[in-house]
Amino acid sequence: MLSLGSVGAKSTKPSFVSYVTPEVSFHAALYLRCEVEFCSANPILKYTQDDLSQRGVFGTLFCTNFRITFISDEKSQEETTKTFKNKLYGENDIPLMFVDHIYGVYDEKRKLITGALVKNKYPSKIIIHCKDLRVFQFCLTYTKEEDAKKIFQGIAHHCLEEKSLKCVFAFSYTGTPSPGTDISPCREMQRKRETILFDSPEDWTQEMKRTKANCRLVTENENFELSQRLPKYFVIPSALGDLFSYQGKGFPIWCWSHYSGCALFKASLPPVTQEDGDFQKHFDIMINAVAHNYLYSAKTEDLSESLPTIQDIQQSYNKFKQFFLIENSTDFWLSDMKWFSSLESSGWLDIIRQCLQKAVEVVECLEKDNTNVLITEEEGTDLCCVISSLVQIMLDPYYRTLMGFQSLVQKEWVAGCHAFLDRCNHLHQKDKECYSPVFLLFLECVWQLVQQHSPAFQFSETYLTVLSDSVHMPVFSTFLFNSAHHRESVLKAESPLAQSSPLSCPTVWDWSVQFDSKAQNYFFNPLYSEKVKHEKAVRKPHKLKHQRQLSLPSTAFKTPFKKGFFKDETDSLKKMLRVKRLSRWMGSPDSTAAISREFYESWQQRPLDYHGLLLPCLDGPAVRVWMQRYLRWIPEVHILGGGSVAVMTKLMELLSQVQDLKRVLEQRDSSQAAKPDHRPYIQHRLLSFGSSGRLPSSFPFAYSRNRSFKPIIPTGLMQCLMLTDSLASQEDEASSFVSLV
Repeated sequence: MLSLGSVGAKSTKPSFVSYVTPEVSFHAALYLRCEVEFCSANPILKYTQDDLSQRGVFGTLFCTNFRITFISDEKSQEETTKTFKNKLYGENDIPLMFVDHIYGVYDEKRKLITGALVKNKYPSKIIIHCKDLRVFQFCLTYTKEEDAKKIFQGIAHHCLEEKSLKCVFAFSYTGTPSPGTDISPCREMQRKRETILFDSPEDWTQEMKRTKANCRLVTENENFELSQRLPKYFVIPSALGDLFSYQGKGFPIWCWSHYSGCALFKASLPPVTQEDGDFQKHFDIMINAVAHNYLYSAKTEDLSESLPTIQDIQQSYNKFKQFFLIENSTDFWLSDMKWFSSLESSGWLDIIRQCLQKAVEVVECLEKDNTNVLITEEEGTDLCCVISSLVQIMLDPYYRTLMGFQSLVQKEWVAGCHAFLDRCNHLHQKDKECYSPVFLLFLECVWQLVQQHSPAFQFSETYLTVLSDSVHMPVFSTFLFNSAHHRESVLKAESPLAQSSPLSCPTVWDWSVQFDSKAQNYFFNPLYSEKVKHEKAVRKPHKLKHQRQLSLPSTAFKTPFKKGFFKDETDSLKKMLRVKRLSRWMGSPDSTAAISREFYESWQQRPLDYHGLLLPCLDGPAVRVWMQRYLRWIPEVHILGGGSVAVMTKLMELLSQVQDLKRVLEQRDSSQAAKPDHRPYIQHRLLSFGSSGRLPSSFPFAYSRNRSFKPIIPTGLMQCLMLTDSLASQEDEASSFVSLV
């Protein structure tokens, strides 16, 4: 059955106890609700990435139960009209769950900070690598020894030590509904926002009705009686029998139904040995149940055999991200010399290509062959989530809208019991085998689709970048747990009103917690091509129905077509197709890739429909680096007035002019003016980026501004130049040279 790694297998020891007494700070007004300061130090020097001048800015470094924050002693020179600003943290703030690694500089040698080094002498400099790829460097040389040791040990302890889940800031920040409070209005508000959470039978029933699925809704696990590793509600093939008899063996869970009638299912399967006859029998029963869904046809694919393991994914990403964690300009230019070969050697882009390729193969079975597909893996909650989500995005235009995409993440990942807590390593567990950026891999694949077919997506790459950051935000409950049972049990246990109602945590989809309405406009793609409503009536017949009829053996039809034909002839059809249509993935990987290539080329020859099937191009440079996410903090690669933001700004200006002309024409035509305005809502969200010539290519995450820094430790060359005698002698030499001339 769908399992969740270490959920229930081991419990994290609640060994994390803060030994630092909270302090009262005059900066408390800048803190969030329930944010408590643990320690601080002043003066602290925050370095820049400039090697030659060794510049920085002095200020105070704080550590709270939510973040590490640096407050400069200088007056801020930043733009006060910054429109894209996170309400929860700023550019000098590091939420504790954002910390990836901490390095200390001892005698000009950089060492990775571990538990053993924390108790030793504090370093002269702290280097913090963040999961959003920011790099911070703080100098402790000018700080009092007691304060320096206190801030260093406090940061290392609160960021790196393994801790219990209840120490996460979300449980302090969130609120608990008062007794008798009706939470239904909150859910009704969520309904209006159209993000389906898939935490009720109504949500699943609505989705089955939308896709016309011929499956069965399971509510027997509402109290987790079937399994604690399964969702509260899920959908299975109608032909599957009593679920309680399948405990420990797994069963297929419905993901999505194609309009032809076939469907996509996923399941977890433990490793099978040849001697395991009982499991093989159960596997056959499971395949038969999937095949009964439509025309008794099914294909299965074990993703554990055809895609990299979660450990391979983690190792590849660790290599890949090192090229973007730039501590100074020298590191950047040295890495630039071997940029392409280094990226290729990491294997990260190749893993993205493999996932997209596998998704295309599944799409081909559903769209071209009209065959039910069952994808499996050992856990059923990692690569199954990646492939099933990509398949639905390629086939269903609803999931390319912002609300549809959020509902897809809820369905396949959150309700699908992806182990976010373990895979994202929110608690800094020592077991590295559980840590793997699987959800980030999915977002990478989605970004490839967005940058290749931008008009097909309502959301922008900025939205995807913010979502990748929000995974590690210790405020929301969406990506904080390993399963539905884990979420429900923890929230109920931590609630002061445990007997009446669980703790209420905000979801990440409530973007107003992080951004105001103007900033949220950047989540939308202004070039999104929204489907015109009257097109629905045009697309009634479909050629694939006729092709499916031709694909059936002609001997199966002894009588003319009539209503209820499939119901009358089901038994004979099953006998005829039982051997031919039930199979594992056919052909070798090379032959499968060749067939998929033909499928892609045939699709490419058809007129492009942004609201129909979408397939990615996987040739060579078509799979690119997600530049906005990985290069946004590196000033050396920013192009002032260039990059994609300049192109987008110009296109938006043209689009605005076109809309203005349309309005003028509509006003002239009285008949058109009387009709309601059905123009896409997204086009009313045109953004004013300002002058495209002044914006850097990393916009909206980095702005072009002048900074002033205090000069700090001078280099040997600067020390020589600052000597009075040296300057005097240089002046005398220059004057004597002039006199000679």
